[in-house]
Amino acid sequence: MWMILRITLLMQWAQLAYGWAGILGLMSLVGLLSGFLLMHWGNDLKGSGIPYVIEAMAIRSGRIPSRIAPLKTLVTSLTLGAGGSAGREGPIVQIGASLGSFTGQLFHLSTKRVRILAACGAAAGIAAAFNTPIAGTIFALEVILASFTTRYFGTVVLSSVSSSIVSRMIWGTQPAFQVPPYPLSHVWEIPIYIALALLAGIIAVYWTKSLILVNSWFVKVHRILPVRTSLGLILTGGLAWVSHSPEILGTGLESIGQFATKNIQLSITTLVILLLLKILATALTIGSGNAGGVLAPSLFLGATLGGIVGILAHYMWPQIAINPGAYVIAGMAGVFAASTRAPMTAVLMVFELSNDYHLIVPLMLVTVIATFVAEAMFEESVYSWPLTKRGISIQGGRDLNVLEGLLVEDTMTRDFHSTSCNTTLAELSDLLLRTHWHGVMVLDEKGKLAGIVTINDLDKAVSKNLPSNTPISQFATPYAKLQRVYPDDTVGEALLQMGQRGFGLLPVVSHDDPYQPIGVMERKEIICSYNSALARRSEVKHRTQRQRLTLGGTEFIDIHLDSDHPAVGKTIKELGPFLPYDCILVSIQRKEAMLIPHGNTTLYEGDLLTAFVCSRDVEQLFEGLQANTKKQKRDEEKRKQ
Repeated sequence: MWMILRITLLMQWAQLAYGWAGILGLMSLVGLLSGFLLMHWGNDLKGSGIPYVIEAMAIRSGRIPSRIAPLKTLVTSLTLGAGGSAGREGPIVQIGASLGSFTGQLFHLSTKRVRILAACGAAAGIAAAFNTPIAGTIFALEVILASFTTRYFGTVVLSSVSSSIVSRMIWGTQPAFQVPPYPLSHVWEIPIYIALALLAGIIAVYWTKSLILVNSWFVKVHRILPVRTSLGLILTGGLAWVSHSPEILGTGLESIGQFATKNIQLSITTLVILLLLKILATALTIGSGNAGGVLAPSLFLGATLGGIVGILAHYMWPQIAINPGAYVIAGMAGVFAASTRAPMTAVLMVFELSNDYHLIVPLMLVTVIATFVAEAMFEESVYSWPLTKRGISIQGGRDLNVLEGLLVEDTMTRDFHSTSCNTTLAELSDLLLRTHWHGVMVLDEKGKLAGIVTINDLDKAVSKNLPSNTPISQFATPYAKLQRVYPDDTVGEALLQMGQRGFGLLPVVSHDDPYQPIGVMERKEIICSYNSALARRSEVKHRTQRQRLTLGGTEFIDIHLDSDHPAVGKTIKELGPFLPYDCILVSIQRKEAMLIPHGNTTLYEGDLLTAFVCSRDVEQLFEGLQANTKKQKRDEEKRKQ
């Protein structure tokens, strides 16, 4: 905060001395300096930083480099102090998570504890920035960890509360916005809030799309990052100058406080213009690569949208929509929830910001509906699109793209457990107790799959007081209701099917005979496969980067394997001895899936194999993929002789 204020004072001096020319000139210099730091110290400092933290928690076990905290503080202070349209909350989350992760790594703590400390730092950042300890806790659990468990909750709460106490000692105990009590005046206000929720979801989607489009445009305009960041700040300042709307610069929190008063002093036309200008200004600032958060801009957009709806509703139904300012509060929660896909955090944050419990019901209604609308219109959020752009899809704290690179046949257990349809409830109980299995496949008299019975099915049968001689076919999950996977399905597809029905294990069946079980997939196997795939991907990335540094004249080669290619049907292990020494098999494109190759991976017809190899060894690579076949032919000729 201190650094932002110092740079803001410098901007005010430039304005007094040279007017808008001084502001734009200083913004261009700040953009150049910020871009230079980002270019030389890492792209992980760009934007809000929250996507980077989410990625680190899901893929790198919460390990964040210690350099992030001081550098993020510097580049964010430059952007916000110069008037960039962004917030400080996202960067504070990244800074806090970096400090927490560094603490865990400094004391050589376990991976689990490093993740918890990083989450604690993120929660502390939100709590300190907004004086919202409850929202800070829920934000860390809902957005950063994507997990609500007692293992994380207690520690995160302590961190958030401690941070809030320190913040209140410095800045006071007053809420961020001094808002009068806004009761739900009339039951017919509910339809108005529903309309506001629908608009909030739409605005959030188009705002997210504007960030994506403007970012793509900047990348096409110029390849050098400092030029893009400087141009982004110049255009942001120019937009405020041309439109005579300095409110769109900076975080906009002061304007939000003014909007939330009982009588909004601005007209509907002015609020609409501010809404559109803020969307564009934020897209220019963040889309160009500057550091800054998206949380405060989302609150600004929600406040202006709520002001528009509130004024219009008050004009049309003055006896129903008595307080236009109430819709400002609800609009903030709606756009924030729809943008971040974090409705719980939105409700609690806006409640703590305004300190008004009277609006809790409309807040909950607006956030949920707005989130549903946004999810139906567009799958990306303001936090997920930077990750998706780099081929990372986080869901439930896991990178689904990693799971899409694994096949069921590579991770399933072929030594599965089964029992017959005639097994009784008592026999099943003894079997599960003796073997500690969580479930078994049920086979008929021909050895075909008839269903699955789990320990949960057993508990339900016991609770219904079924006789001990009841055959398990009466309470097991029958084949008709069973989710099944095939060996060539991806692990991501298997996990999706598990989540839809809440199954802990899935039978793997053959394409030729879907009643013939050949293995089983369990959640624990998916987690192990996920961790192994992360390790392999990190190894391939490291080796590729090392090869780039040490080898001159390297290139990526794509090899399409048609039906008569000699490598079809062979494993990577079999082909390995015949490939060039300085060669890395990076990936295999198989239909819609991108696989990470390993020794036991079998090559199939239609695969697109990508290899990283020295230019001088390209011919040897092609020969190596056929060498095993040539060797077999030579051996056959020798045997004939």
